[in-house]
Amino acid sequence: MQLRKHYSHAPITEAVINLQAQLSPEVNLDILSRMYSSIQAEYPKRENMLVLQGEMMGGASVAAKASQSHIGYRVLSSDEKYICQLRLDGFAFSRLAPYDCWEIFRDEAKRLWSIYNSLTNPQSINRVGLRYINRIDIPLPFGDLQEYLRTFPEVSADLSPGLSGYFMQLQIPQENLAGMLVLNQAIVPSSTEEIISILLDLDFFVEQNISNPDTGIWDILEQMHTQNNQAFEACITERTRELIQ
Repeated sequence: MQLRKHYSHAPITEAVINLQAQLSPEVNLDILSRMYSSIQAEYPKRENMLVLQGEMMGGASVAAKASQSHIGYRVLSSDEKYICQLRLDGFAFSRLAPYDCWEIFRDEAKRLWSIYNSLTNPQSINRVGLRYINRIDIPLPFGDLQEYLRTFPEVSADLSPGLSGYFMQLQIPQENLAGMLVLNQAIVPSSTEEIISILLDLDFFVEQNISNPDTGIWDILEQMHTQNNQAFEACITERTRELIQ
């Protein structure tokens, strides 16, 4: 398996680090607002994050009710390329295209997490996730998906030729991490009629109780990043590498 290169035209549309945390009941929105105040110069845009809940009740008559709760804030950098979620159930950090490199992405996530960690003092981390959403643009016409992808749906020769759309999901255990890779692949809308766009979504996660959020989560994320690179290379061919190099 090839090691991932630094591609000049990397197909990454979004990279996400997601940490689900168990916080003390004393942690509230005011504490999250204090964190926002400390990073507002770099992240000037703030949006409320709400969770909607619905309930259906049956019997002699049917009734429904809905409610919403405020669980945190979504803050964006001036160019809206960096997005940070400050939640009462955890923390997430995203980078939108153009993506530069893991080190820059990781270090900014680490900096913001250290502020969140110091203010909220999580009792534990129960889920660590790293997700890379890629969009591979293949020029038309082309013969077969296997020219560009090594992991793809195989259609029986007894069915009609041609494929206008598909969605495929694979769940692949990661034994060394005691985690899971969820691989989603699909045809998605393209920007022009000259290309076909393939979504290649690699979502790694580990669900376990991590009592030392200062070091444990970053060791796991480093392993996830290495395995994400390996999974990406395992899914593409040299033709695709030529497109994104």
